[in-house]
Amino acid sequence: MFAEVKKNSRTWLSVCLSLTLSVFALPTLATEALNVCAGKSELPFSNDQKQGFENKIAAVIGKTLNTPVNYFWWTNPLTLQKDMEEGKCDVLIGTDPNDPRVLVTKPYYRSGYVFVTRVDREIDVASWDHPYLKEKNFRIGVMPDSPGKNMLLQINRFDDMFDYFTEIQNFQSTRNRYVHVEPSRLVNDVANKHLHMAMLWAPEAARYVRASEVPLNMVMVEDNAKKTNGEKIPMHYDVVMGVSKKRPELVQALNSVIDKQGAEITAILKEEAIPLLNLQ
Repeated sequence: MFAEVKKNSRTWLSVCLSLTLSVFALPTLATEALNVCAGKSELPFSNDQKQGFENKIAAVIGKTLNTPVNYFWWTNPLTLQKDMEEGKCDVLIGTDPNDPRVLVTKPYYRSGYVFVTRVDREIDVASWDHPYLKEKNFRIGVMPDSPGKNMLLQINRFDDMFDYFTEIQNFQSTRNRYVHVEPSRLVNDVANKHLHMAMLWAPEAARYVRASEVPLNMVMVEDNAKKTNGEKIPMHYDVVMGVSKKRPELVQALNSVIDKQGAEITAILKEEAIPLLNLQ
């Protein structure tokens, strides 16, 4: 009887161990490499020298899944959906949860837009409601086709900042085309007093704010911006990984990496000096 109990105990222990391993094991990719879509010259996110923080995150994914990371270097994000459909790449390291081009993972960080100012100008602004922003001589730079552009329209400041838009876009229209604007350009224009303030997505600004020789402030924009009709213009966003619709099995694999290596990914974001918000 005792021997039988021992035998059954070993069998039960074996079953429990197998179940535990199956829960925590990472899926094996049915592919020879992780094919990542990344901007060829889109720092601080990525470049073909792998100097971006998303390149570092891709390396963590490859290491965790024990698979090499290959890159498709895009130069025009407007063609990314077509590129993914053609199988040139399968994964976007960072995108919006509502990106219609891709399947998405669980969020792996949350951040927001920031106001960047010179410390010595003592401009204390954290919301689009602040009266400074409505003054015609207060110069605020935002990226083309961003929530900041929408807010300039709402407070009737777009027309008087139009010359700056054309300047940073090299006098090219962004209508139905991609014109790359370096986020460092706006940060530098704050540092050299060409602008009083810039509003940028925190992950694109943090590296350059930290590196500035002129001390700069970076303040998270309050998430209370609205259009004149009352519709909200979000300032805080979750970030997910995007997956080709042809490779749905990658979603589970990437979610497992996010669960297993969340602390390492967060450390990369903090090293970049990106201000993080609690995931909702």
